[in-house]
This record gives sequence, C-alpha cells and structure tokens, in this order.
Amino acid sequence: MKISTKGRYGLTIMMELAAKFGEGPTSLKSIAERNQLSEHYLEQLIAPLRNAGLVKSIRGAYGGYILSKEPYTITSGDVIRILEGPISPVDFTEEDDPAKRNLWLRIRNSIAEVLDSTTLADLVTYKEEVKQDSYMFYI
Repeated sequence: MKISTKGRYGLTIMMELAAKFGEGPTSLKSIAERNQLSEHYLEQLIAPLRNAGLVKSIRGAYGGYILSKEPYTITSGDVIRILEGPISPVDFTEEDDPAKRNLWLRIRNSIAEVLDSTTLADLVTYKEEVKQDSYMFYI
C-alpha cells in the first residue's frame, strides 16, 4: 500500500493544526509556507477533512482552521481513510486462494492497527531516539 500525496499532505495539515491546538486558527497559507507545499492543493485537501468533522473553519481577517477535537482523539487512520479511502493493500476476490486472502487480510489489519493506534498528539510529540554506540575506542 502506498499513501499518496493526498494522505501525506493531509496528515501534515492535521499535525500543524494539532501543534497549534488551543492557540487559535491557523491559515493554510502559513502551513503551505512552513512546509513548502502548494496552498491551492491544501485547500482541496481541507474540504473533505472539514466535511468529515475533523476541522472547523474560522472566517475573518485572523481566520483559518482549527481541529474540531483534541489531538489525542484523532488518529492518523481517521485522516488517511478520509483522504485515501479504505485501507486495503490488495483488491482480492472470493476466487483468491484462501491462504493468499488470509495474508492480504492480515496485512490490511496490521496497517490499520498502526494507523488507528497513532494519534495526532503522538505524531506532534514524537522524539526520534538517538542511538548511542555502546563501544568507545581509544587509540
């Protein structure tokens, strides 16, 4: 399964809004500039997110978008399903071999489990672990 730019940029929008949660609306222009993305493309992506009730639009000079719920209640799976459709790595039929069908289902379920267990709050607060070499050599 490959997530398109719709899903990737949509997740970027949602992470930006999650990072600013409680601080007021954020404009798509500022998100586009910070992430070097097309503002026009982000406008196309925000509509389905708004229609699904994940974001609210605020009108006016200092308007923009805010999350409609707390960042810890919105999962990456919510965002990806809205923008990409159902999570399915393979379109399988009933004629498929039962072993292959079971494999495709397990793959789909694993992907869904990762997406559904990762919230926007998790993504915004993510810190990359720095690996330290356990060996130090002296010469």
